[in-house]
Amino acid sequence: MDLVVCTDIVKRYRQGRLQVTALNGVSLAIERGAFIALAGPSGSGKTTLLNIIGGLDSADEGSVRVEGRELAHLTPAQLAEMRLRKVGFVFQAYNLIPVLSALENVEFVMLLQGVPAAERRDRARAILAEVGLGEMCDRRPAELSGGQQQRVAVARAIVAAPTIVLADEPTANLDSKAGKGLLSLMEEMNARKNVTFVFSTHDRMVMDFARRLVLLHDGRVAEDRVK
Repeated sequence: MDLVVCTDIVKRYRQGRLQVTALNGVSLAIERGAFIALAGPSGSGKTTLLNIIGGLDSADEGSVRVEGRELAHLTPAQLAEMRLRKVGFVFQAYNLIPVLSALENVEFVMLLQGVPAAERRDRARAILAEVGLGEMCDRRPAELSGGQQQRVAVARAIVAAPTIVLADEPTANLDSKAGKGLLSLMEEMNARKNVTFVFSTHDRMVMDFARRLVLLHDGRVAEDRVK
């Protein structure tokens, strides 16, 4: 069974008096363990599709199933629980909590999950060591470089063992060296832990790393190929 199945997704937004169609009949199946990039220019619908898959937004028409569950049929509480237990998010702006240390930021999702303090502290330290930040656990986001902050965001996304990680433009604020290091890290996590990664991007390097590339144009799938 595919992990995610999107069928005929339509999403519209209002911009003043205008109605903009962000997604116009998108159908897409994502297998478990995928390493896939949703690519296209700004306005192509890639971030909108990512948000709908993650339950942060809802489709106006069509069906989205994650692990066989139709998202439109879930209550807000059930959607929140799905995001907490099943989905890891890596945002373009990192979305780290400024007053918390790197360790505390990574612990935060597990805190919401009710993981005991000693266990979540051990798991957070271990994952920060895996991403090369074992010596920076006590630093706050402002004391870290952009690449380091993004690594903390990746650690936070994967520490709770989600089924799928959704990464929105993960290399947008990084130089090429930091971006390549981050992608190599996520590729290793995908291979070693079988975590499914879905990226939205217009970065050629991300497209080169991905094993499957879905090109979106004007809210439609223009190309879908396995490399």
